[in-house]
Amino acid sequence: MRGHFLTLADLKGADVRELLRTAASLKRRPAAGRRRLSGKVVALVFQKPSLRTRVSFEVAARQLGGSAIYLGPDDSQLNLREPVKDVARTLSRYVDALVVRTFRHEDVEECARYASIPVINGLSDLHHPCQALADLFTLQERFGRLNGLTLAYIGDGNNVLHSLIQGAAMFGIRLRVATPDGYAPQATVWNQATRGGEGTLELMLGKPGAAVRGADVIYTDVWTSMGQERQRQARVKAFRGFQVTRKLLEQAARGCVVLHCLPAHRGEEITDEVLESSRSLVFQQAENRLHVQKALLWWLLGTPSGRRVSHG
Repeated sequence: MRGHFLTLADLKGADVRELLRTAASLKRRPAAGRRRLSGKVVALVFQKPSLRTRVSFEVAARQLGGSAIYLGPDDSQLNLREPVKDVARTLSRYVDALVVRTFRHEDVEECARYASIPVINGLSDLHHPCQALADLFTLQERFGRLNGLTLAYIGDGNNVLHSLIQGAAMFGIRLRVATPDGYAPQATVWNQATRGGEGTLELMLGKPGAAVRGADVIYTDVWTSMGQERQRQARVKAFRGFQVTRKLLEQAARGCVVLHCLPAHRGEEITDEVLESSRSLVFQQAENRLHVQKALLWWLLGTPSGRRVSHG
């Protein structure tokens, strides 16, 4: 049994490549791992509601022969009814892995500190590493490579972007980030990723047109995430000019594709026309959450350390 998965930086490039190979193998042959997690139970401890994260992990566990238990906000009440460390130590005696989706990244870290089983970050305010795995897998499928791709991220410097930054640095992706002034990604994440990474990262405040010029991929996310609803009006005003439109897409490379982690606020960060276009890989990207989640559970729970997964 391996350790935790809290950020993409927890893994080596070789580990992520293995995960992507396993995801591709399981996507081609879904029944191949149907007994891999026989008798294993995964607990989904969610402070935030979810469609893709919850369903993909539940289906992943079942397709691998295990099962999943969903503990929503009223069930776990992290740091309300009882401390995170008590929840982590109690659940470690019942289940085989925890998927934690929470507001504060510190809560995920505390779970990992006290749990005696693998902890997976299903989303925190700082990182969304499971989404980044699906993004890398989707681009690998489309282009057959990651190294040398140019990815333009347009929008908020949020948790999704933080994980993308780590993935870009790991795999030699040229990442250009265009955000409004005051909404840039966290400097610590940016600086750590650029230190010794293979990719190149460029912050282009207020310049979405420059960011997408010649890009192979345009990525965007909502301007207002869960927990930021009171800031909505200010954010909509600040992000004017950062919408992914057909006109913006035309400035990118021929064959440029569009990614969005969903849910989308159609007509805000992206137009309906672009989201529904042939350039959009958004629903392939959403499907791939299942395949990388299966690979992650296989890797953490189903493969003893040192043993490789067969990709035949």
